[in-house]
Amino acid sequence: MSSVLTRYLAREILGASALVLLAFLGLFAFFDFINELDSIGTDGYRLHHALVYVAMIVPGRIYELLPVVVLIGTLYALTALANHSEITVMRASGMSTSRMLRTLGSIGLIFVALTFVFGEYVAPPSERAAQQWRLTATGSAVSQQLKSGLWVKDGGNFINVRTVLPDRTMERVRVFAFDDQQALLSISEAATGRYDTGDQLWRLRDVVQTRFLDGHTEVHHLPEITWRSSLSPEVLSVLMVAPERMSVVTLFAYISHLKENRQNANRFEIALWKKIIYPFAVLVMMALALPFALTHDRMGGVSVKVFLGVMLGVGFHLLNGLFSNLGVIHSWQPALVALTPSLIFLAAAAFMLSRVERR
Repeated sequence: MSSVLTRYLAREILGASALVLLAFLGLFAFFDFINELDSIGTDGYRLHHALVYVAMIVPGRIYELLPVVVLIGTLYALTALANHSEITVMRASGMSTSRMLRTLGSIGLIFVALTFVFGEYVAPPSERAAQQWRLTATGSAVSQQLKSGLWVKDGGNFINVRTVLPDRTMERVRVFAFDDQQALLSISEAATGRYDTGDQLWRLRDVVQTRFLDGHTEVHHLPEITWRSSLSPEVLSVLMVAPERMSVVTLFAYISHLKENRQNANRFEIALWKKIIYPFAVLVMMALALPFALTHDRMGGVSVKVFLGVMLGVGFHLLNGLFSNLGVIHSWQPALVALTPSLIFLAAAAFMLSRVERR
């Protein structure tokens, strides 16, 4: 009997969530396209470039929207069942609130897996490809918007890259080498830099190297020098993809790079913990939907509760962003920053369920 009810609930929730997801994707795709209209017609950027770009960032939108979509889909499905007295029949047949929560949890694991797959394997490469597509279409360089280019600390060196092309080739690279006493040893200026994946090092070409020796300087013109660094093309990809859209593996690599060079990695640590915790927010959203289904308001029940679900989903999204920004500003514990919004909504779900049970 329980397996039949689980399959029935799963079918209803999956169907409702799929419809909500399609509606949200259509809405967000429209807004994304409107946002691209200002760029169409400039720097070779055309209508088909904008349409392809919007299509390529859809997986990232799916990842962002899934907890909210599951909340609204579950709320709609359960409220519709309650309005047809099906929830009442289930409870009369012996399905307790705790058992219903367990049933929703088992269904929610499907969404947890889906959120994880999109967040780790689908959205990051899609987002990276979308940014490369847009940069190529406009003929832009990644760090062109920065006045002095990209600055990275790598061991005892400081590296300044004026431009990073969409294929992650570097142009106008300067490497400032220091000794253990922080005295400047040399400045190497290269026209281009390309990563050799076989040897796992950078090959800097057309190099002018200025060496600072005791009492004098020497200038050398070199066709090529090699530079072994943890600054790989994957690390450079942080220029094109927001930390929240990066994969766990890429975030972990970049955090390690920052810590090795004694730089602040708080923003990326928060993003890493959010990536780990975010899929489980789906379970919190489903638990939050249950109290609404257990209240028997027949007059305008579905529409009112779906509206409340939308408001709660928006609230969760805003709270997530708020805590992330506050965590970066105040250097809060990354795991706590990522976990707090879900804990707040879980506490709200527990409070509402206890109120419903007392009635």
